[in-house]
Amino acid sequence: MRFSSSRWSEPTNNRAMKNKTLLIISREYLTRIQKKSFIIVTILMPVLFAAMIVLPILLVSLNEKRQFSRILVVDESELFINNFEDNDHYSFSYRSGDIEQIKNEAFDEDYDAVLQILPNSQGVRSNIFYKKNLPMGLQSEVEDQMDDIFFNQLLKDSLNIEPDRFENMQQLAKAEATTIQIDEKGVEKEHDAEINQIFGMMCGLIIYFIIIMFASQVLRGVLEEKSNRIVEVLISSVRPMQLLIGKIVGIALVGLTQLAIWIALSSAILLGVQLVAPSLFQGDAVEEVAAMSTGGEMMPEGTDLTVAPDNIFEMIQNYFSVSFGTIILSFIFFFVVGYLIYSTLYAATGSVVDSESDSQQYTMPITIPLILAIVFVPSISTNPDGPLAFWLSMIPLTSPIAMMVRLPSGVHAWELLLSMGLALAFLVFCIWFASKVYRIGILTYGKKPSWKTIFKWLRE
Repeated sequence: MRFSSSRWSEPTNNRAMKNKTLLIISREYLTRIQKKSFIIVTILMPVLFAAMIVLPILLVSLNEKRQFSRILVVDESELFINNFEDNDHYSFSYRSGDIEQIKNEAFDEDYDAVLQILPNSQGVRSNIFYKKNLPMGLQSEVEDQMDDIFFNQLLKDSLNIEPDRFENMQQLAKAEATTIQIDEKGVEKEHDAEINQIFGMMCGLIIYFIIIMFASQVLRGVLEEKSNRIVEVLISSVRPMQLLIGKIVGIALVGLTQLAIWIALSSAILLGVQLVAPSLFQGDAVEEVAAMSTGGEMMPEGTDLTVAPDNIFEMIQNYFSVSFGTIILSFIFFFVVGYLIYSTLYAATGSVVDSESDSQQYTMPITIPLILAIVFVPSISTNPDGPLAFWLSMIPLTSPIAMMVRLPSGVHAWELLLSMGLALAFLVFCIWFASKVYRIGILTYGKKPSWKTIFKWLRE
């Protein structure tokens, strides 16, 4: 069954068209933001994001505040007697004799664990006996101290070098390299290339998930209205193009609203945690978490990880090769344009099929470039100036992801502007294509149209 599209050529008052489009936008926007799923996801995502930042620091901080433990050492090798160092978490006492008897006495005397060091003939091996719970971090603490003690003993016995002297030699031999980028004007700035890469990858992944999530909502919305025949009622008073624009813009506003709420709530949660527990973002806990994110390398000695609120924006700015404002504005641009490109194509797809399962045939060719961009994110991140990264950031179907991955590491202004220009030009083409397909496909039921039929619609 197919309806003629000749009725849509009738002249319509521009003001009336505008008012009807605004009504559709309002309907799409209000209907979606009032759904329970929208409210739950909008609230839950900032909590999860803040938890990803706070929980690792909190866990490390709790680990630092573990209870004090008493350890009884039975050294059968006689190499470690009186060599273990007490600290804020552990104290070591020494005893010799039968291990079975010592274990019974130790636990009766409220020792938390018994460390048995086996004779040298069996190598540097040891057993840790405990009853209730193994003191947190004890195994690694014992292994680290035993490694240091045994190594120092080897230095003295084999090389006749005092451990203090060896440590001084190590400090003198340490090398440190600072990454300094020279921009087009010859200005030198210190940058952390790894942070640029990680941030770029995060931006690309976020845009990918947002585009897929909200463009899919457009597809499902079109399919729902078509399968329920609601669209036949709607187009009795509005043009298909008005309906298409209203749906796309309405869902885009939902996405922007959700993104704005995510940013505001995430910032508020992090600020609230910092105000309630300012010590949580200071000291060793932050340093250990930073070490985890950089492959286990601790921050240089003397690095101050506590940032004054007045300097936080300056600190953020110094991380990136381009201005942070440029990154934010580019992120918004590529999010909006990328969403509009894919949502128009998804809307056109939804108009030519009757069910979501049937839409896979048409959405797969559209989605493949986006998936390829995600697959190549590591390659783009490690070589942002390479030919692969350049061309992916120029192709409109992949540029929203590829350009955002490249941008924190620095790109030429002409490359960014060219990528934006090509994306806008392709968006115009997508709007034209979607409008042609949508105005006929939305009233077509039954057999799925072939690609040949769809291209015929473009000439009508």
